[in-house]
Amino acid sequence: MSDEVLNLQGYDPFADASKGNDVGSQGTVIHIRIQQRNGRKTLTTVQGISDDYDKKKIVRACKKEFACNGTVVDHSEYGEVLQLQGDQRTNIAEFLTNVGLAKKDQVKIHGF
Repeated sequence: MSDEVLNLQGYDPFADASKGNDVGSQGTVIHIRIQQRNGRKTLTTVQGISDDYDKKKIVRACKKEFACNGTVVDHSEYGEVLQLQGDQRTNIAEFLTNVGLAKKDQVKIHGF
C-alpha cells in the first residue's frame, strides 16, 4: 500500500478555462463599467473577454473572491457580458491582471 498523499498538489481553477494555448491570449480591450440600479445598488459589467475563456468559470471564481453574486448575460450588441453585484471595478481589474487573463493596459475602467 502506498503512503503518498495525492491531494496536496496545487490546483489551478483556470487550467481548463483557457481554450487558447498561450497565457494572456486576450486580443482586445476589456471594458469594466458600473451601472446604477435603484437606490444605492450598483451593478458592475465586464465586456470584451475573449471567447477563448470560459466566462462562467471566471464568474464563479469572482463570486467566491469578492463575496458577491454574478452571472453571464448574453447581450445583443456586446456578446457575453459578465455582471457582478456591487461596485467591483477595481477588484475585477486586479483579478484579471493577477490571474493572467489580461494585461494592465488591456483593462479599461469606466464610470463615475
